[in-house]
Amino acid sequence: MKMDRRAAQVTNAPGGPEVSGEPLEALSSRPVHPSEPAEGIEKMKLLSAAQTRALDQATIQAQHITSTDLMERAADAVTSWLLDELLLDYDTAIHVCCGPGNNGGDGLAVARNLHRAGYAVQLWLLPAARHSADFSHQQQQLPAELPAREIDPNKLPALAAGAVVVDALFGTGLSRPLAGVAAALVRHINEAGATVVAVDMPSGLLADAPQPADSAVVRANYTLSFELPKLAFLLPQNAGFVGDWQLLPIGLDPEVIRNTPVDKHFVTAEDLRGRLPKRPKFSHKGTFGHALLLAGSKGKMGAAVLATQACLRAGVGLITTRVPAVGYDILQISAPEAMCLADSASDHISELPELTPYAAIGIGPGLGQHDDTREVLHQLLTTATVPLVIDADALNLLGAHPELQKLLPPDSLLTPHPKEFERLVGEPARDDYHRLEQLRAFVGRTSCYCIIKGAYTVLAAPDGTLYFNSTGNPGMATGGSGDVLTGLLLALRAHKNLSPLDAALLGLHAHGRAGDLALPHTGHTGLLASDIVRFIGPALEELMSE
Repeated sequence: MKMDRRAAQVTNAPGGPEVSGEPLEALSSRPVHPSEPAEGIEKMKLLSAAQTRALDQATIQAQHITSTDLMERAADAVTSWLLDELLLDYDTAIHVCCGPGNNGGDGLAVARNLHRAGYAVQLWLLPAARHSADFSHQQQQLPAELPAREIDPNKLPALAAGAVVVDALFGTGLSRPLAGVAAALVRHINEAGATVVAVDMPSGLLADAPQPADSAVVRANYTLSFELPKLAFLLPQNAGFVGDWQLLPIGLDPEVIRNTPVDKHFVTAEDLRGRLPKRPKFSHKGTFGHALLLAGSKGKMGAAVLATQACLRAGVGLITTRVPAVGYDILQISAPEAMCLADSASDHISELPELTPYAAIGIGPGLGQHDDTREVLHQLLTTATVPLVIDADALNLLGAHPELQKLLPPDSLLTPHPKEFERLVGEPARDDYHRLEQLRAFVGRTSCYCIIKGAYTVLAAPDGTLYFNSTGNPGMATGGSGDVLTGLLLALRAHKNLSPLDAALLGLHAHGRAGDLALPHTGHTGLLASDIVRFIGPALEELMSE
């Protein structure tokens, strides 16, 4: 939708627009209380619904403002986003649907802002016996020319396909599935074909729990969250509800955020920048570690090649790749910078080499599950004294032989995709929330680090803390992408100046970032695992300390 609007802009102001008729342009001169990032991996904490409400209240107390002031900030931020991002025409039909709580109060203030900016707004209220105090306050501030109509369950609003619907029915406070007229309205919105923008949360989506089957949830095109993301945004089962989520700063108190204890984080480049040491001028190949990779079997040598190339591109000092005899020429030609150890067996790895020279060891890409290979894995788990990165068929062997899991050295890094993780734990997850519980239980039992790959790849540390990665794109859903990640992580685990947590977080971020850097050159459909390898260096360079 193309915008032909006036110069009026809305900023994230502490007091919000005055109801006495102050010009909208004047808002730009008001002071703002921007959120400041906390130290360490603290910038994007994932708060529970209760913590989110507590943060609002703590901000009000710390900044000596009223709850209405904070609501005005939120409404101003939403209004600015609508005007700047959707490029609305003045004749665009805009429907603002409000529930009886504070989420509905946000919607009332947004409707008032849009009306004052000259847009034709239709305001709809969900029938309710009680309303929050802030909702009632906002309702009293509505101009007479902006009627608020209560929704008739027998005659729901007519929503044209080209309309914009602002969903301000229910936010993070929702604790049970929608029913009655609220559920009917949500299903009506979903069927309309309008552009739907959810305020804070898509209505009907539970913030901290899985959705009951067939429950009514708004399917938003955009979700506008205040200051911080929600865990629900990062889970595959909610993708159809959340759409494209955006963060809007409203000045929530940074000190309160910093001091709020959480066990889940959304990790961004700002969290990681500077954690990868810059290379000293007089460094040499021994400075960055010698890695061993056990990979490949007949017909799967490509996995060994990709992992080896990724390890080299990630800056390892030296890499030796152990492959079956059938893969010797393939690897020597495809990765001449690597050293190659050929196994005595032709088609699979049957022997564990001497481990003394190596700073980290990776195993799994293209490995196969031969009995000889299982014994190699057993020997590795019982003799290795350096960090391990375990992927692919090595994970499948651990799943098929659970007794091997008891031998995992502490701080090993496992990199399963969801199906491999299911084999590891021996049961399918009921939903994405249950899978996170399984993940925490697994790392607690093994004292290892474990990731589950996908959009927003999640890393669990041995203490149960979860870290969700912020980089990557759907083009990376291609064969070999996981092998590239294994090689990248192996190089970082061989780096003597990186902790296990930093190595894992840097590797996940750089892997996704390399895919993002490759995307303009390939498009989503044409992105190959080898394209990710090409951009590992630039992705890591962005994270280096000065």
